[in-house]
Amino acid sequence: MTQADHRPDPSCASRLPTQLIHHPYQPPQDFAGPQPAVHKASTVFFENVQAMRERRWLDKSSYTYGLHGTPTTYTLEERLCALEGGLQCLLVPSGLAAIATVSLALLRTGDEVLIPDNVYGPNKTLAEGELAHFGITHQYYDPTDVADLAARITPATRLVWLEAPGSVTMEFPDLIAQVRLCREKGVTTVLDNTWGAGLAFRPFDLLGDGSLGVDVSAHALTKYPSGGGDVLMGSIVTRNQPLHMRIKLAHMRLGLGVGANDAEAVLRSLPSIALRYHAQDRAARQLARWLSTQSAVAQVLHPALPGAPGHAHWQQLCGASRGGEGLEGVAAGLFSVVIDARFGQDAVDRFCDHLRLFRLGYSWGGPVSLVVPYELSEMRSRATPHLRAGTVVRFAIGLEDPADLQADLAQALHAAFG
Repeated sequence: MTQADHRPDPSCASRLPTQLIHHPYQPPQDFAGPQPAVHKASTVFFENVQAMRERRWLDKSSYTYGLHGTPTTYTLEERLCALEGGLQCLLVPSGLAAIATVSLALLRTGDEVLIPDNVYGPNKTLAEGELAHFGITHQYYDPTDVADLAARITPATRLVWLEAPGSVTMEFPDLIAQVRLCREKGVTTVLDNTWGAGLAFRPFDLLGDGSLGVDVSAHALTKYPSGGGDVLMGSIVTRNQPLHMRIKLAHMRLGLGVGANDAEAVLRSLPSIALRYHAQDRAARQLARWLSTQSAVAQVLHPALPGAPGHAHWQQLCGASRGGEGLEGVAAGLFSVVIDARFGQDAVDRFCDHLRLFRLGYSWGGPVSLVVPYELSEMRSRATPHLRAGTVVRFAIGLEDPADLQADLAQALHAAFG
């Protein structure tokens, strides 16, 4: 055996425990199946000391340690780049971890971050907690008013968070104008693209000609890419290599990684994401339209429906003219309603509790339909004149038959509101 040859030598293993660890058999490498292999490792072996010193993981050309990547995670990262139209991808343990990693990588003491008032709630608490502790300031801007965003950008503004549509109340912003403004001001943009999922619109190509896009896309893979309601994972996708490296080095220093079996689960679900997304979209629109005819419902908040806040901006970005599915464009299977103010919180809670197919639970994108009532005054710092008075209830539509879901809604509406 040469000095560089580190294949197991049976002659060195005379006792069973050693033989079982250093058994020399290696299976043939030409196996191919529908799903990628699952590679689990903390330790990665090197052929010799020179190889140990020369291997590089930052460009994904080789492997050095399990936390920095395996064939399984590299494969998932590349497929997510294809999904969102990016060039580089990082995997993190959750969607919130993606948000936190981007903010921690790109912001320093004295910097300012701007956040839409209807953003995913934990993004706000991150800014109010950890970022504030590090001397990073923040402002909340009106996502429905580009002029308000423009007025809040200062010389200290380094990062603008975008969300399309907003969390819970589903306002669809003028994303094109927001990104164009930030580019003119030289401010980095980060989009929470969990709703769009790479399917409703292309975050790095908003105009369809390659001239305008966000700088970073943060995605909760927990939702549609996983599709099963059983995986927590997030991703950070970019097209700019220097920006990617800033985030990647912070990702390394924070020690973030994902489990191989979780990566396997997302890889297995990705081929069906478009089928699931469009099916849940169709069912959600059917149910949202039906709910708009119910007397207890004061307002339906679904960006693809005419009259919803920001519908024209959704139409511009996700509508049929942009290559959307069928004649109606593309949207996620997620919407909210405002229960009329004449019904109190007890009645709204009774409605949610009477649902049998809709389960009470956070998250979305899985096979089971979900419902959550919200107290909007606890979530917004600004007035919401575009919303009717009442209580907001959010629905995430799963893969059940829409007729069964409609019947479930009907019986719960009758039980709670008469």
